[in-house]
Amino acid sequence: MPVMKGLLAPQNTFLDTIATRFDGTHSNFILANAQVSKGFPIVYCSDGFCELTGFSRAEVMQKSCACKFLYGPETSESIILSIDEALEERKEFKDEIMFYSKTAVLFWCLLDIVPIKNEKGDVVLFLASFKDITDTKAKAIHEDRREERRRGRVKTDSPFSTARLRSGTVLYHISGHLHSREKSKIKLNKNVFGDPPALPEYKVADAKKSKFILLHYSTFKAGWDWLILLATFYVAVTVPYNVCFIGDDDDLTRSTTVSDIAVEILFIIDIIFNFRTTYVSKSGQVIFDARQICIHYLTTWFIIDLVAALPFDLLYAVRVSVVSVVHLLKTVRLLRLLRLLQKMDRYSQHSTVVLTLLMSMFALLAHWMACIWYIIGKMEIEANSYNWDIGWLHELGKRLESPYHAMAEVNGTTSGPSIRSVYIASLYFTLSSLTSVGFGNVSANTDAEKIFSICVILGLEVSGVFTPVMLPTPLPPFSFFIPRFHSLLPPTPSPQLLKDFPDELRSDITMHLNKEILELSLFASASRGCLRSLSLHIKTSFCAPGEYLLRQGDALQAIFFVCSGSMEVLKDDMVLAILGKGDLIGANLSLDNRVIKTNADVKALTYCDLQCINLKGLYEVLDLYPEYSHHFVQDIQQDLTYNLREGHETQASSVLKNLLRKTLLPLLEDLRKIHCNNLKCKWVFMFKAPAICKPKSTFRHPLIFYHFCRVGWWGQDPKQRCPYHPLHRHQSTYETCF
Repeated sequence: MPVMKGLLAPQNTFLDTIATRFDGTHSNFILANAQVSKGFPIVYCSDGFCELTGFSRAEVMQKSCACKFLYGPETSESIILSIDEALEERKEFKDEIMFYSKTAVLFWCLLDIVPIKNEKGDVVLFLASFKDITDTKAKAIHEDRREERRRGRVKTDSPFSTARLRSGTVLYHISGHLHSREKSKIKLNKNVFGDPPALPEYKVADAKKSKFILLHYSTFKAGWDWLILLATFYVAVTVPYNVCFIGDDDDLTRSTTVSDIAVEILFIIDIIFNFRTTYVSKSGQVIFDARQICIHYLTTWFIIDLVAALPFDLLYAVRVSVVSVVHLLKTVRLLRLLRLLQKMDRYSQHSTVVLTLLMSMFALLAHWMACIWYIIGKMEIEANSYNWDIGWLHELGKRLESPYHAMAEVNGTTSGPSIRSVYIASLYFTLSSLTSVGFGNVSANTDAEKIFSICVILGLEVSGVFTPVMLPTPLPPFSFFIPRFHSLLPPTPSPQLLKDFPDELRSDITMHLNKEILELSLFASASRGCLRSLSLHIKTSFCAPGEYLLRQGDALQAIFFVCSGSMEVLKDDMVLAILGKGDLIGANLSLDNRVIKTNADVKALTYCDLQCINLKGLYEVLDLYPEYSHHFVQDIQQDLTYNLREGHETQASSVLKNLLRKTLLPLLEDLRKIHCNNLKCKWVFMFKAPAICKPKSTFRHPLIFYHFCRVGWWGQDPKQRCPYHPLHRHQSTYETCF
């Protein structure tokens, strides 16, 4: 019997593992490409890093892993050199450093850079984590200053200057006789610099499982499921029969004790197996982790399986005479039939199995009705006087010449037909009731018998009315696999279903289904009518691990939004960007040149759910709303996690060079004459674009910084340092010298 195996393709879950590893501690981290020695560009940054620094993900992507855009005047030159050295040598680095956010707010940061290797042992990525320790550092500095004042020392430097001259770790320099303070700070150092767990490798890896984990789709598990199914049907047949027909008869009860105990043992073993059997999660992933398997089983079928496996039949083995109570308790095992509903999906793919199950369920229902029909007749006899002979059991006894005697119970003897004859007659009546009108040799005579017959016939009619009608035309074979295919996709109505709806309703439905992508800041300035039109051009897509969404040189047909999973952008087998949930990938648009060639490959690392906006439909909407098209063309450049347009880097660089040549060079020359006529200064202009330049840490001359549209200065000569203006601090990675 085929089972839904789940999503079993080998995946590169590096990004998911890293995100899970940092979750709950500090999720401020970036990933950089270690194979590009020129700057080690950032290929991924977390939401926590964006919140910490104030920069958006689009502003951070492709910047240097050294995070030069966070440097400022208080940033230690020696630490900057150490960072550059660690990156060049592909080794681990850990130290404290002062950074500046986008709004020029100074904060202390514990920087930890770790190289990530692939399956060949080559360093392919850098993982840089950032922990904000400003509060801890400020508190320690305050304690040190208070201690120094108590000892009569006067410090004239600023707190941050003092801290920079101290040790570069959280364990600050203290005197040897302060033993208690040393213990507390060592404890703090262990908490911050605790040994991190081993980092995963950046590679495609098969799921690891223990040898004691059973695969839910294995041959052994399939055979075991069939055995448990037969045992479940055995319980469904014997439990009602024993409760109704056997009752307190010890001799008849003990004849099935061995088989009942064997079934209980099977159910107990099945519980043990279920604690070690993989399952398919709601996202389609196969879960191999033993802890997750246990939690999932405990929260789903464990209670029902445990109740069904309680060893009631062991009471017979120890000679405990509570037969009737045990039989009633064993009826809870019928809950085990609920597990059949779990398997009906996969059973429904085979007509032969479906027909067999339907016939079995019909026979089982008739068996239950026969047991109830007998217990009604038996209770009628016990509840009335000895001369009462209207019930169907009395009529059956007269026909079989085995009547019920009034004094049989008093004398301790049995009377009436045998249990075998009574069961066959009862089953015959229920089958005739389920298939016809219930008239025959066995008929309902008393009020209770007639009421039960009416309920059976009405139930049959209701089930016949609501039974699905088969299509007149035969279904193609692949239609059996359509439900499995749709189970892997989001519950989105098909275009064929929506096309018959009114335009108003169709727009409202698509807006609700695609609200996640429409809530991006890119569409904040769009009118409701524009959003309704855009929503009609959004569709969902699905990518498997290793599948290429785009190839280099392909014509870009859509803008993609990652709903779940992770992808990588590749060029010449090098990682340019790693995309996760919430990332937008596409290209900056031009209303004139609408043919866009991609400059890299986009490949899925894990199973990915995507939403894509068709470019043809997008251009049509922008033509209808020209007032919004201008904002969209400008804003999309800031919201794109990675720009796939071919040649966009060269275009941006040429624009900035022309701007420098025509506008800013004369301005810089005038400012140099005004501010630093008597200082030997080197001029640096900061701008946000890739350029071939020298890092700030290599300059040995006094510096003056300028930022585009905001001019501030910081002069320095060997004898005097001019004040730094933080509101005009540079916010860029790259520096061009003049």
